[in-house]
Amino acid sequence: MSTSVQEKEHSKGGTKRSGLPANATRLKAVQILIVATAFWGLSFPATKALTITQQELLPGSNSWFLSSLCVIYRFGLAAVIMLFFSLRTLGQMTRAELTQGVGLGLFAGGGILLQVDGMAYTSASTSAFLTQCYCVIIPLWVAWRQRRWPPPRVLLSCLLVSAGVAVLADVDWRHFQIGRGEWETVFASILFAGQILLLECPRYAQNDANHFSLVMFVVISLVCLPVALLTAQQPADWVRAYSSGPAMGMLGILALFCTIGAYMLMNQWQRYVTATEAGLIYCIEPLFASLLALFVPAWLSAWASVHYANERLTMSLLMGGGLITAANMIIQLPARWGNKNSRGK
Repeated sequence: MSTSVQEKEHSKGGTKRSGLPANATRLKAVQILIVATAFWGLSFPATKALTITQQELLPGSNSWFLSSLCVIYRFGLAAVIMLFFSLRTLGQMTRAELTQGVGLGLFAGGGILLQVDGMAYTSASTSAFLTQCYCVIIPLWVAWRQRRWPPPRVLLSCLLVSAGVAVLADVDWRHFQIGRGEWETVFASILFAGQILLLECPRYAQNDANHFSLVMFVVISLVCLPVALLTAQQPADWVRAYSSGPAMGMLGILALFCTIGAYMLMNQWQRYVTATEAGLIYCIEPLFASLLALFVPAWLSAWASVHYANERLTMSLLMGGGLITAANMIIQLPARWGNKNSRGK
C-alpha cells in the first residue's frame, strides 16, 4: 500500500469514525499524538528517579528485577483502571481486539523491559536518542514491503530527526560506544517499530481502543512476570521495592500519565495518520524528555531524598529541538498541500 493510498484510507476512516472533516481529524490526531509524546517524555526522568530510589531501598538488587517489577506494577495498575472503565462493554470484546491487544502487548512489553533495564546502564538522553531508531526502521520496512524507496520528504524527515535527536542527546561520536544499555535500547526500538506498524494494520481499524488497550496492558505485565520471578532475591523484595511514599508516588505517575494517558491517546488516534508519520511524531519524545529534565529531577530528588541533578539548557537542546520540529513540519505540510491541490482539480 503506497503512502498516498494510506493517506486516503486514513482520511476516509477519520471522517467516518470521528465525525470531523478528514483534514481536521488528521490535524487533531497529530496534536494529540504530540501530547502523548510529552507523557512519554515524563517517563524518562520519572523512571530514572524511581530506579535511584529503589537502589537505596534494595541495595545490590538485580537491575532486571527492578526493571521488570516496575513494568509489572505500572501496567498492572493501568489494567485495573482500564478494567473499571471497560466493565460494561467487556462482554462485547471481539477476537480481533483480543488478537491486536496480545500482539501490541508482546511488542511493547519486550520493548519496555529492554528500555527500562537499559536506562540503568546509560543516560536518559542516550536512551531517548537510541529509542528513536524506529523512525528509520519503519520507513525502511514500508519501502521493503512496497518494493520502492520512500518519498524524498520522508527520507529528508528521517535524516533531520536522526540528526536532531543525536544533537539533542549531545552524542560524542569520537567516544561513542555501544554497551549493554545501548544495545538493549536499540533492540527495544525494533520492538516499538513492530508495535507502531501493528496499530496501522487495516484489519484492526474498527477495534475498540479500550478493549485492546486493556488486553495490551495485561500482556505487558505477564511478559515481565517470569523475569521478576527469576531475578528476585527474596519474596519480600516485591514489597520493599515500593515501601516508600515517593516510590509509590512515582509509580502512580508512570501508571496514570505515562501509561494510561500516553497509550490510550496513541491507540485511539494513531489510526488517523500513517505509521511513518506516527514514528516521526513520536521522535518529539526526547525533546520533551530533555525539556522536562531541566527541572523535574530536582523536584523528584527532593521528594525522594535522593541525588538526581537537573540537566542544563544547552545549544544542543535548541538545535536538536529545531531539527526535530522541522522534520515533522516537512512530513505534515506537503500532505495538506497535496490535499488542497486535489480538491482544486
